[in-house]
Amino acid sequence: MNVLSQHDTAYERKTLILLALGFGLVGLDRWIVAPLFPHMMHDLGLNFQQLGSLIGILSVAWGVWAIVMGPVSDRIGRKKILVATMIAFSLLSSLSGLAASFASLMLIRAVMGVAEGAFTPASVAATGEASLPSRRGFNQGLQLSMFSLLGLGFAPIIATQLLRVLPSWHWVFMISAVPGLIVATLIALMLRDRPKSELPHPDAAHGKANWSALFRSRNVMLGTLAILCAMAGIFVVSAMVPTYLVEVLHLDTQSMGFVVSAIGFGGFIGSFGIAGVSDFIGRRAAAVISFVCAAVLLYVFSRTGANPQLLFALLFGISVFALGLLGLLSGPIATEAAPLGLVASSVGFVSGTGEIFGGGLAPVMAGFIAQHFGLSATLQFALAGLVCGAVVALFLVETAPRKRAAAGERLVTSRDAA
Repeated sequence: MNVLSQHDTAYERKTLILLALGFGLVGLDRWIVAPLFPHMMHDLGLNFQQLGSLIGILSVAWGVWAIVMGPVSDRIGRKKILVATMIAFSLLSSLSGLAASFASLMLIRAVMGVAEGAFTPASVAATGEASLPSRRGFNQGLQLSMFSLLGLGFAPIIATQLLRVLPSWHWVFMISAVPGLIVATLIALMLRDRPKSELPHPDAAHGKANWSALFRSRNVMLGTLAILCAMAGIFVVSAMVPTYLVEVLHLDTQSMGFVVSAIGFGGFIGSFGIAGVSDFIGRRAAAVISFVCAAVLLYVFSRTGANPQLLFALLFGISVFALGLLGLLSGPIATEAAPLGLVASSVGFVSGTGEIFGGGLAPVMAGFIAQHFGLSATLQFALAGLVCGAVVALFLVETAPRKRAAAGERLVTSRDAA
């Protein structure tokens, strides 16, 4: 009996829908603070540097706990972690509405980062385990794409529209827990704690996993370096471009908002599009092409004047490829690079290290560059990260099931001919 006849397609679809919604709510709870911050700043006496700290502390906590909790998920299963962490970060997002000071907000955001970081490797691993191998890239990419769609695309719209009907920003945070609690309940009811894995090592649960084996996996190490480069590119762009558009290109606030929205919507398309395409053309080819295209488009963007429509199109393209790389590298590449029994550990290590250094350190370095060399220089820093990523991606080992199967058939054919 072949893999396809044994595969539970209905369960695959239910798992994908639930975990895609879950990861989208992770993005929503993470980024909804940005559009609400002008109101919070006035009420709590905050400044823009503190906004950066609120975003940075969550990113660092996310990265650390993604690394820590990946191995735990491999030992105890996915379901317990997914349900517990989704309830936790939903309630913590709601609790943000009760914060009365910067210190309390920092504490809440740090603990939110712990919960969201723990959710990430378990959810990506669960999606990979439920997926038919030939659809793994598309499914994991679609799941991860919801972070961009809800977090960077719709969070500003949702937040600002709710402010029109609710008494204050406090209430926006308070009701933000409701969708997460609903999805957590559905995960508890529908997800199989230890689904039959169709990953390269389906007997992983029977062996004792050695976490140090991650450091002997070529694609885990290369994927980690590549995601640092990708995050250095897109996170610096996300942090610096709004100010660049206003201060350097002198766009008005409305035009700036229009251009910057391209990051969220482009990232949504890229996160499942790039990973999905990699199912057919291979992981390595998709990674190299994406790094090159993102770099070329960023170079053109940095040379473009105050043309909102053209800037939007270029930034949309940059986001398609750069945020698509995050989905590809932390999804199918990390999953297929995992040693025996270490799928969530691999995903957590790759994505967590990227969050700590790419999401935390790179924007700090970009801020230093902007302060001493000007905002335009930050785009060159991001461009350098993307170029370095293209070089690293060239050395990835191909792991896409379709490509490996085709290579095996060609090898058999050549032997028969000989």
